[in-house]
Amino acid sequence: MFGKRTSGNAALKVETPKPKPAEAASNELTPPKSDIPQGTSRKAAETSDAYYETKATIFNALFETIDVSALAGMQPDAARAEIRTIVDEIIAIRNVRLSVVEQSKLITEICDDILGYGPLEPLLMRDDIADIMVNGHKHVFIETNGKMEKTNIRFRDNQQLMNICQRIVSQVGRRVDESSPICDARLLDGSRVNVIAPPLAIDGPTLTIRKFKKDKLTLEDLVNFGSISPAGAKVLSIIGACQCNVVISGGTGSGKTTLLNCLTAFIHPDERIITCEDAAELQLQQPHVVRLETRPPNLEGKGKITMADLVKNCLRMRPERIIVGEVRGPEAFDLLQAMNTGHDGSMGTLHANSPREGLSRLESMITMGGFSLPMRTIREMIVGSVDVVVQATRLRDGSRRITHITEVLGMEGDVIVTQDLLLYEMDGEDASGKIIGQHKSTGIARPAFWDRARYFNLEKDLAMALDEAGEG
Repeated sequence: MFGKRTSGNAALKVETPKPKPAEAASNELTPPKSDIPQGTSRKAAETSDAYYETKATIFNALFETIDVSALAGMQPDAARAEIRTIVDEIIAIRNVRLSVVEQSKLITEICDDILGYGPLEPLLMRDDIADIMVNGHKHVFIETNGKMEKTNIRFRDNQQLMNICQRIVSQVGRRVDESSPICDARLLDGSRVNVIAPPLAIDGPTLTIRKFKKDKLTLEDLVNFGSISPAGAKVLSIIGACQCNVVISGGTGSGKTTLLNCLTAFIHPDERIITCEDAAELQLQQPHVVRLETRPPNLEGKGKITMADLVKNCLRMRPERIIVGEVRGPEAFDLLQAMNTGHDGSMGTLHANSPREGLSRLESMITMGGFSLPMRTIREMIVGSVDVVVQATRLRDGSRRITHITEVLGMEGDVIVTQDLLLYEMDGEDASGKIIGQHKSTGIARPAFWDRARYFNLEKDLAMALDEAGEG
């Protein structure tokens, strides 16, 4: 039965599996009582532990049976069929007692372990999950609807988790190991991935995935979610269309990249756009887009390409708009230079708690880059480059709101002058703890980018949007 297997697309080396004591797997896989999810009965937990022990035993037998390297040359469906056939034979030989549902689940999970992302596969398929956070092999958390919750999913051990992390980052030409324990990467669908491995992560590899929705969000969706008012969305669409230089500011998970994607939807299809990112995740729909991505150093410590390198190179590629996924270092200087030298409509995101703090962060990032410029000169550069700062905030109830649309006007002495066009004011919370608030206009009837809107024949739409915002 377990001779040389010739069926399928590849001949796999198959040998008779050697029985392994169940104790070898159970010691590693049985969780302490404190790991049992709240509300789970002890009987259900014991059943779950027995299932994981059985899975570990069969998985070990499978690895002794097949030549895993041969699976790489097979089509995914053929490889899964081959694995399914061998696992069925192992279960029959070992007389493992499993229900039809459990056996099907076990085979699917083993195929995911070998060919996919293991226990993460069902989470990656769900579109309602925003973030997946793996803290070692026993603790997997997800964020849904702005709330964090622990799942009952776990990995076989830290080595399995590390193998999956390496599989993810290797797909985009990166690596993670003891010599390079921190890595930013992405999944094939553009979802953002961060891995930090031992010895920096004490309790085992830590994997964080910021998932992208399959259906790309639009400003209309943000209006439906209550993130922005209809009038505010109209103002944002005009800002995106009339080539204002925009900086989107916000904290982690506040929706900066989502908002950047929404604003780029109003860029004219004829414009040449170049994006620069640490891990390519922007999803622009225009036909003329060039996507650039940074590169870490190789094993010899050479070949590193930074964000500043990409932004500098953009200027030689005849861009009409430069989009920087996240400004976090000296590339801030190059982005401001691009905005101030004829590349109107450039955009970028940064981490800050308010528009004014965002402008201060631009100052500090330029200073950190080693540019020995007077502070007033840096501020004049910011004023001459940035037209609008849009603030995205994640509120304490998990909801995300655009709280400020702020213009950069000029300088008074050594101080940058700004004015708010639209603000989000919180009125309290309802019985369920959901924050209640509304977007209100500050009464500015003619913003500083009025002439730019008139150049694109959008001044009437802008006036109507500001009137509606004032009435709201």
